[in-house]
Amino acid sequence: MKVSIITVVLNNKDYIEGAIKSVQEQTHKDIEHIVVDNDSCDGTSNIIKRHMHGISRYICEPDQGVYFAINKGLKIATGDIIGILHSDDIYADENILKDIVSTFEKSGADCVYGDLVYVKRQDPNVVVRYWRADEGDRAKISQGWMPPHPAFFVKRNVYEKYGYFNADFKISADYEIILRFLYMHRLSMYYLHRMCVKMRIGGISNRSIFSLLRKIYEDYTICKMYGIRKARCAVILKNLRKIPQFIVKYKNTA
Repeated sequence: MKVSIITVVLNNKDYIEGAIKSVQEQTHKDIEHIVVDNDSCDGTSNIIKRHMHGISRYICEPDQGVYFAINKGLKIATGDIIGILHSDDIYADENILKDIVSTFEKSGADCVYGDLVYVKRQDPNVVVRYWRADEGDRAKISQGWMPPHPAFFVKRNVYEKYGYFNADFKISADYEIILRFLYMHRLSMYYLHRMCVKMRIGGISNRSIFSLLRKIYEDYTICKMYGIRKARCAVILKNLRKIPQFIVKYKNTA
């Protein structure tokens, strides 16, 4: 199975090379890496161009935000499976995509997801939080559960049938699309108990109190939009679920 990985970037010269190399080093070789650059002006584009031998498509032009840029990549992706790797992040090891493909083939699921660790921005070997996704179902989704989006892989035909990211949501569009796929349309999913992605702390949703408040508002709006009866409780539980991430020690059982 062919895997399309979409990476979007804006002025991230310090970390974009790590993301690109993380994809290039994967042992699964049938990979299409699409990089969408929002017209960076800090030297990011020069770094990308040094690695064009491993990049299938490179788009460099102004856009209207991260989800708008991801949609650009989705519309030109040709893989059977699609994953999204942000420019700050790296795959946990070189066998991630091989294991993801194997899990899709064995399970027949529409979506496969794994675990994620938050790491220090300057040192991806220092773990700050461990997001163990655990098994999910529709009832848990209505209570604020969601898989970590960077470790969430989806068949391309799912996007084609049920739509791309809703870019009206500036922070929580990943939450909206997960509710749309897993709660509204009840697509099948499979949990791969494995650390898949190392995410550097300092993302858009936790940069400031304003970002946090906007995220909470968007999460609540999304819950209401999909008819979750206790929307306020779902949003509260969604945030409370983060507490164990600071306590649980990482243990890879795959």
